Amino acid sequence: MVDAFARRVDYIRVSVTDRCDFRCVYCMSENMHFLPKSDLLTLEELERLCAAFIARGVGKIRLTGGEPLVRRNVMQLFRGLSRHLGAGLNELTLTTNGAQLARFAGELADCGVRRINVSLDTLDAEKFRTITRWGDHARVMAGIDAAQKAGLRVKINCVALKGANDGEFLGLTEWAHGRGMEISFIEAMPLGEDAAQNIENFLPLDEVAAALSRKLTLTPSAFASGGPARYFDVSETGGRVGFITPLSHDFCDSCNRVRVTCTGMLYLCLGQEDKADLRAPLRASPDDAKLHAALDEAIFRKPRGHDFVAQKAGRMAPARRPMSLTGG
Repeated sequence: MVDAFARRVDYIRVSVTDRCDFRCVYCMSENMHFLPKSDLLTLEELERLCAAFIARGVGKIRLTGGEPLVRRNVMQLFRGLSRHLGAGLNELTLTTNGAQLARFAGELADCGVRRINVSLDTLDAEKFRTITRWGDHARVMAGIDAAQKAGLRVKINCVALKGANDGEFLGLTEWAHGRGMEISFIEAMPLGEDAAQNIENFLPLDEVAAALSRKLTLTPSAFASGGPARYFDVSETGGRVGFITPLSHDFCDSCNRVRVTCTGMLYLCLGQEDKADLRAPLRASPDDAKLHAALDEAIFRKPRGHDFVAQKAGRMAPARRPMSLTGG
C-alpha cells in the first residue's frame, strides 16, 4: 500500500479494546464511558482484517488498546495471527501497561511474539499511582520480570510530563539499561478530553536529552526501528535510548503506519480526524474485495502530517478522540 506521497504503509497498530485497567492522566479521563461490547469487532473479524492488511504488504502488526490484554480471549487473536508469521507477517507485537504480563508472558512468547513495549513513566510507586490513577506499580514490575523470564525483549515507553516525572529520566534510563531493556521517551500529545492538561504538562524532549547528556554520552545510533523514534547509543550503559517527538521534531515525512480502532475505523494519521469505515465492507460480504477497495481508497487519502503543533498553540482545537480509542 502506497499513499499519495509515495510512502509505503507496511505497519498497522490495531486496537482490540478501548478498555483499560489504568486511567493514565495523559490518555484517559478518570470516569471513562467505554463503548458497548456490541460495537467492537469480534476477534474473528479482527483477525480477518489483519489478514487483509498482510495480503497488501503489511509486515508488522502491533496490538494495542486501551490495554490489549484485558480483552476477553485475546490470546485467540494472537494465536490466529501467529500463523501468518513467516508467511507475509514479519513481526507481531503489542504495547501494554504490564499489569497483565505475569499472566500472559509465556503464552505470548509461544505465539511468536519476540518483543513488547511496556508503558512505564516512573519508578516511584506513589508517583505511579498518581499518573495511572489505578495502577499497581509492584504488579507491573512483576509483569516485566515475567516477560524477561519468558524470553521477551522489553522496551520501556516513558511519556515525559513536566512536573510529574521530569527528575527521573536518568534513573529510568540507567534502570532500563541495567536490565537489558531499551527505553524511549515520548512527548505528551494534545488528544482526548484532557488534551488541555497534556498541553500544560508538555515537556519537549530536547530537555530530556539535555538532562541525560549531563551524566551520559549520547551518540546518534545507526539503528532504526522503522518507527518515529530517533535513537542514540549510550556509552556508559551500552544501551540505547529513543526520542519520539511528534511536536518538537516532526517525523511525518517517513510515516509508514496507520491505526485501526476496535470498532473497525481506520485512522490514517494519529493527529487527524479523517477516517475510513472498514467494518462495513468487512461485514458486507465474506469476500474481501470490498474491503481491499476500501483500503485502496483510504490509503491514498493519508495526509502528509499531523496538526499537533497547531493544536498545542491553540490555532486548532485538540482532537477529542482519546488515545485509548485510536490505538495506542
